Amino acid sequence: MERLTMSDYGANHGIVNPVYGLPAPATAAAPATSMHGPPANMFDTVPGYEGTVAGGGGGYLPPPMPSVPMPVPEQAPSPPDWHIPSISEDRARQAFATYVSSKCCYSSAPVREGVITNMESFNTYRYRLETFMESRSTEWSQEPYTGQPVDAGVQPTPGPWQIAAQPPAFFQECKQTIKVPYTSSVKNCHLCLGMGKTPCTTCAGAGNKVCRVCNGSGYRQSDDRCTHCNGRGRENCSSCSGSGSCQCDTCHGKRQLLIFINLNVKWSTEKDEFVAQDSSGLRGQKLEEVSGKELFKDAQYMVYPVRGFPDVSVAQASERFVRDHQVKYAQTSRMLQQRQTIELIPITKVNYMWKGKPNVYYVYGNEFKVNADDYPDQCCCSVM
Repeated sequence: MERLTMSDYGANHGIVNPVYGLPAPATAAAPATSMHGPPANMFDTVPGYEGTVAGGGGGYLPPPMPSVPMPVPEQAPSPPDWHIPSISEDRARQAFATYVSSKCCYSSAPVREGVITNMESFNTYRYRLETFMESRSTEWSQEPYTGQPVDAGVQPTPGPWQIAAQPPAFFQECKQTIKVPYTSSVKNCHLCLGMGKTPCTTCAGAGNKVCRVCNGSGYRQSDDRCTHCNGRGRENCSSCSGSGSCQCDTCHGKRQLLIFINLNVKWSTEKDEFVAQDSSGLRGQKLEEVSGKELFKDAQYMVYPVRGFPDVSVAQASERFVRDHQVKYAQTSRMLQQRQTIELIPITKVNYMWKGKPNVYYVYGNEFKVNADDYPDQCCCSVM
């Protein structure tokens, strides 16, 4: 039997789709940046938004100087001289017993038989400064054009900080996207050149591909013509149903795009903490797990550094944080509220004797957590 070659089925068979196979006019050539986002010439020049780019990345916009005098922060009263509330031996034993019972390899003998010889209380302060602020950035955006209002140039565009946004309650993080008025215009889709379709990526626009049954030979192993492709060696592309083109993913087949500027508004809280050094011997990382008794709280538009606190290091940290927040955030964000607190974190060092040897554990925080790194009666156990 004489084998048929693919050329027997016409010049266009198995090569490219006739529509996409023809050379495109010079004016229809796709821009080099079409696969990497819209070209820059798609975007109009909008006064006040000259640095706006597609996909964001232009950075946060500095807020304007306030048009009215901002409120002067009030000097907060000096916090009182608080003393550590001591815990009783019974409370220390109860916390110790709860801790040991949570450890599968710890014997309860030291809890039952240990004799407390001394309990020491330590002052440990945690200072926290929080700054709640609003940041704004802009980006060029696009969506398929389906008849939405087009308002570019109808009126002067309001500046990024002139557009009203509804802020959340203080210290609640939130994001909001607002379409900037008077920036919307219609452009031909840059990806499909206004055709609404793009060449199929599965078959490269050919409309067909190598037959998966005969692997392009047109025949089966028995020299019988392949019935799947009728001996052509190629089959229609299932992705585009043989047309060689698919609906444009960018304009969704609408051929045109609505181009506009989006304003991205972000409300966030920046926080810094300082824990005063103590001489208890407890590792500082442990204090991150617990809360303390709130001694002092001050919330204003802007706060003054804490003055007259018994621990000088806390006052120094307050002064440093307040200054740093002004330098770091005021240039790119609008500061809306600040809050500073001082917590007293109780730490009790418990010394006890068991089997004639001295041992120690710590009870700390409002939660009465326990740390006993060198527990004297541990066994080696494994989980099966």
